[in-house]
Amino acid sequence: MPNILSFLNSPAGSLTLVALCLGAIIWLYFYNNPLRHGRWFMLRRFINWFPLGMTYAFLYMGRYNLAVSKNAMGTLMSNQDFGWIFAAGTWTYAFSFLVNGPLVDKIGGKRGILIAAIGSSLANILMGVLTYLAVTGQLKVKLVVAFSIIYSVNMYFQSYGAVSIIKVKSHWFHVRERGVFGAIFGTLISFGVYFAFDWGQAIVKMTKANPAGELGWFHGLLQKTFAVSGQSVDATWAIFFIPAVIMIFWAVLDWWLIKDTPEEAGFAYFDTHDASSGQMHVNFTTLELLKKVLTSPVMLLIACVELTSGVFRNGIVQWYLTFAKQVKQPGAEFFAEHWGLLLCLFGIAGGFAGGLISDKLYNSRRGPPAALLCGVVLVMAVLMAACLFTQPLVVGFAAVLIVAAAIGITSLMSGTAATDFGGRKATATCSGIVDGFAYLGSGVQSACLGYITTWNWQWWPLFFIPFALMGVWLAVKIWHDLPAATQKYIDEVEKKPVPELAFD
Repeated sequence: MPNILSFLNSPAGSLTLVALCLGAIIWLYFYNNPLRHGRWFMLRRFINWFPLGMTYAFLYMGRYNLAVSKNAMGTLMSNQDFGWIFAAGTWTYAFSFLVNGPLVDKIGGKRGILIAAIGSSLANILMGVLTYLAVTGQLKVKLVVAFSIIYSVNMYFQSYGAVSIIKVKSHWFHVRERGVFGAIFGTLISFGVYFAFDWGQAIVKMTKANPAGELGWFHGLLQKTFAVSGQSVDATWAIFFIPAVIMIFWAVLDWWLIKDTPEEAGFAYFDTHDASSGQMHVNFTTLELLKKVLTSPVMLLIACVELTSGVFRNGIVQWYLTFAKQVKQPGAEFFAEHWGLLLCLFGIAGGFAGGLISDKLYNSRRGPPAALLCGVVLVMAVLMAACLFTQPLVVGFAAVLIVAAAIGITSLMSGTAATDFGGRKATATCSGIVDGFAYLGSGVQSACLGYITTWNWQWWPLFFIPFALMGVWLAVKIWHDLPAATQKYIDEVEKKPVPELAFD
């Protein structure tokens, strides 16, 4: 048993565990085939979503690397500075969807993901240069202002990512399959958080000015590539340059492999029975697409549920490591040391819990599991508040369970419900605005907690409680909602009575 724990504590052990999870997700994708698609369709759809999904995961690495760099830079970036930088980026992300959502609905998800990967890669390079100038003492402007501007540029391009993957998904996955795909979407988010935090922290350790122990080949390569000759400073800027290179690699694969629709890949027309069924011939203007979302009570309720998810998810992901550094967690060091891995595993669990409950127990209704997951956040936030300074293990487990529930909610609302009710014609606009609400919530928590945690950490978990109550109430209001085409499909196909056999 100690040998197993020692292996899991090693980088190779963590990577092996994540690879096994990825293998299990791929197996579940091929196993779950309720519409009995042909083998080639299932394989071609996998070839489509896997590179698209991995691009999205590494976009996350190029998004949350800011949080890792904050801790690595120490006093160069205070809690309040970080809060305002992150808030500027998330608010940019949120409002970008008013432009990017309708644009991706017109140009397609393939072009959208290429814009996301290339643009974010360039922005990460700029952040790397800025970090280099700050760490080496050459920066002559306020760090918070410069980082806010460049991080906002990064988040503008990042905002193309989610809407692009969901746009492609809307054409390839039937409504009755989307709960499981929503779980896959949550898994991709979880992998991205793992890459950002665990890989990011590993990069920070490997690029320290005075590395401990013997250098491996990769460790030595990073030192040779990023260390500054003659200066004893940590090469923290590597945490921005490395994701930039990885994103370009996946962008090349996306350009080669992705097809926006099954028809482009040589298959027959595929009706997914979402809100666009029977309306695929209709062309909407940008204003009509926005009106379709902003005048729909159901879409606005979905968006508001997602706003609460943004508060929960980034309120924990963004701040736990800072909390653990400023308030020591004796006996619970494992959480900080393997934060990305834990978020990955619990995020996958949360995504699949929400998706499977939705598709298997509630006929693809997204409200019931969202309400249940908001309830989990409420209980965990209360528990976390009660034990914040006395039970580090309880705080750690409560934190990762909140993230699991939040990723489950995001998978259901932004990754699935927005597509169901928006339909293929308005998928990017709808999912974009819903995801934008998540980042409005994230911006609110970032600005508020950046101030509150400087004053008193006790208010950190208490901040989540009113949003959890609001999430439960809003999700209950959409408990019974389904797109009309989906309900018709269930009534006519799945509930069709089986004729009785006659015996002479």
